[in-house]
Order: sequence, then C-alpha cells, then structure tokens
Amino acid sequence: MDLSDTDLPRRQILKTAVALGGASALSACLDLGGSEPVPTGNLNAKPSRQHAWREYVRQDEHGNSQLPKHQILLYINFDADAQPSSDTRLTLEQALTTLDRAYEWSHKGLLHSIAYSPSYFERFDQPLPENIDLPQPRALSPFESPTFDTQDAVIHLASDRANVVLEAEQTLQGKQDQANGVSVDGQLTDVATVDSRRTGFIGAGLPAQHQDAAGIPDSNPVPEASPLFMGFEVGFRGNQATEDYVTIQDGPFAGATTKVIANIRQRLEDWYDEQSSKDRIMEMFSPSHAENELVEGTGSNLGSDSGIDQFVDDIEADAREYSRVGHAQKAARANRDAAGNVKLLRRHFESTDDIESDQRVASLHFPSLQHQITDFEDVRQAMNGTDLTEATPAIRQRVNNGILEYIFVRRRGNFLVPPRRHRAAPTPKPES
Repeated sequence: MDLSDTDLPRRQILKTAVALGGASALSACLDLGGSEPVPTGNLNAKPSRQHAWREYVRQDEHGNSQLPKHQILLYINFDADAQPSSDTRLTLEQALTTLDRAYEWSHKGLLHSIAYSPSYFERFDQPLPENIDLPQPRALSPFESPTFDTQDAVIHLASDRANVVLEAEQTLQGKQDQANGVSVDGQLTDVATVDSRRTGFIGAGLPAQHQDAAGIPDSNPVPEASPLFMGFEVGFRGNQATEDYVTIQDGPFAGATTKVIANIRQRLEDWYDEQSSKDRIMEMFSPSHAENELVEGTGSNLGSDSGIDQFVDDIEADAREYSRVGHAQKAARANRDAAGNVKLLRRHFESTDDIESDQRVASLHFPSLQHQITDFEDVRQAMNGTDLTEATPAIRQRVNNGILEYIFVRRRGNFLVPPRRHRAAPTPKPES
C-alpha cells in the first residue's frame, strides 16, 4: 500500500503504517498526527506494576476499559547465550527508561511492558520461586498444533497514537536520537535481537476499515461499531479479572503477573454467511442470550457485564435443547474462583499482519494476564467443550461448540511480567 495516497482514509493509513513499520511509516503517521503534542513522561508517576493499565486508559460510559488503538509486540532474544551481564541489565534499563521519560504513562502517551519466557529463565542455575507458575507453552486441545514462542522476552507497546508506538519501536532499535524530544539513553538492539515483530489494532471502526482480509467475506459484514472482527463488544468490566487479582502478591516478584500471548487465525466466512445474528449470539454468549434477546447490535447495551454467569449452570440443558452452546458460557465454567472472582484479564486485539496468497489474513493477538499460567490453561480447556459433545450428537468438537469452528491457534507463548523494579533482565530470584 502506498502511504502517500491521500485518497485513503486516515485511520487506514495509520493502521497500515504500524503494520509496515520503519522510518517512512513513522513519517506518514507524523504527517497525519495533527498538532496536539504527545505528553511527556514523569518517572515519579509510573506505577510499580508494568501491567497497571486500567487507571491510565479511556473508559466507556459503563466503566469498561478501552484499550489503546495501536499495538506492537516485539519478540526478542538476548545476544549472549549465557546469563545476562550487569552491562546488559543496565543497557536494557536505560532503553526502557528512555520510553518512561519520553511518554506519559497513558493511552495518550505510551503503555509498555517487557515479559520473560521460561526459556529465558532456563539460562540460570537457580529455579524460579515456588509461587511463580511459568511452564513452557503446550498444546491445550486435541485439535491444535501451535508453534510455540520460546524467545527470551516480549516487549509490548500500546498507544492511541500510531506515531508513538512507531517512534518508540524506532527508539528501541537505535534508529532515533530522540523520542518525543527526549534524548535516547541505551538501545535495546545493543544487547538483543528482534526475532519477530507483530502488530495490531482495536476499537470501533478499525476492524470494519480493515476487513478486506482473508477469512472475512467479501460482503464486508463487520459492523462499524464493533471493536473486533467477530462483531461484538469485548472486555466487559464485570467479566474481567482486576489487576489486583492477577498480581502476584508475595516473594521477590511481588507485583508481577503471568502473561499468555496466543495468535489466532480467524475464518469468518461461515460465521457471517451461514449463521444468522441470533446464531452468532448463541455461539458467542449463550443460547439464552439469543432467546431472551439480551444482545442488541454489538452488545453495548449489556453495559459492564455480559450476564454470562447466570447461564453457566444451564449449559448441558442448552446443549440438548438448542444443539449448540456459547463460547463465553463454556469458558466461564473455569474462569471463576470459589468466591466468584474472574481469573483472567484479557487484552486482545486484531491483526492483519500475516500474508497468504498475497492477501492479508484476519487474526487475533490474545494476551491474557492471570495469577498463574495454570489458570489460563484451565479456562482454555473448559472452552474446548469436549465434555459437551456427549450431551447431543449435534455438538461436535468444533461444530456448534461456541466459536471453535472459526478460530485456529497458530502460536502461543508463556511469560512472566516482572514488577518495574525487576524488569531489566531479572534473575530467577532477584533481591527485594
């Protein structure tokens, strides 16, 4: 795509620029960024948790968090095979501190984090503390065979401003002398190599603008109001874990959390062409949501809670009566603790990074935060709905079984997101 084409919609140019990356993409974003300055950072105003985002992003009228529109994931490997040196630690901290100084910690500036894989911690003779659950990624259903992300670490950049995530990336890679007017101290690429770059977007209008992708019908069915390709609201406050809940409270990594990032291929031709709106509501939420007409349009009328909890116990009866079950209905079975608290904090966003037969492909990046990786694995296995195939012959492993017919896990990685004080190449047992 030619970013100089002035006939293209502004938001299409911005999203495409983030996907392409590089100096020319940054220049295009700056030309379209308007005159409003990007707020600079205050080191004393940064939260101690890298995953502390909720207080720093937009909220809708129901108090649901609105994630930053433009996001980049940089999967990195440290250059040395041995344990990171003190010089590596210092350089990495300087690079991250440059971002802290350059940008306000908010959707108007930049939210960012660095998280470390089990493979990274295998560099050390010491094990992680017993309260840190960080296994290697694995297949979580009998019908998936994802590629596992075992790079040392992943850096996550997020902002409502496309030029900000691009400039931050350029800064980390040593291609900028300044970031938002702040001098650059330390460069990520002095100590690490970017193994994989992935980008995405979220928010009403962006998926509709970019639905010309493999996996989405040519009829352009994605609603303008939808934040995601599948046409429904996400991230209801009442159906998300709190940041406090997913935070590790004790030990040397107190203030950390664990993070799973999956990349999911979407094939939505049947979702839109064969399923009615009522069918889609049944399979996304629950049959009772459709029968009781609880969902209007994209579901914004649901407010701050999808109401899924009241339909979890009905799932086997729904399977027999309606010959299908809902995605949210299945997952909720394992996504609550004994006190009713939600376990996972999901921060997913769309992408068209991948190319097949010269066409961009609809996919989803699915970061999930939780106290321990086992929590995510339990929810994923409940989402498989394998047990429900016994309720009626109409429900098969991937048919009439939530949204499994339309999503395919391509990659998955497990990570630890340390607290800010230990974010630069930590040892398994850093000093408190």
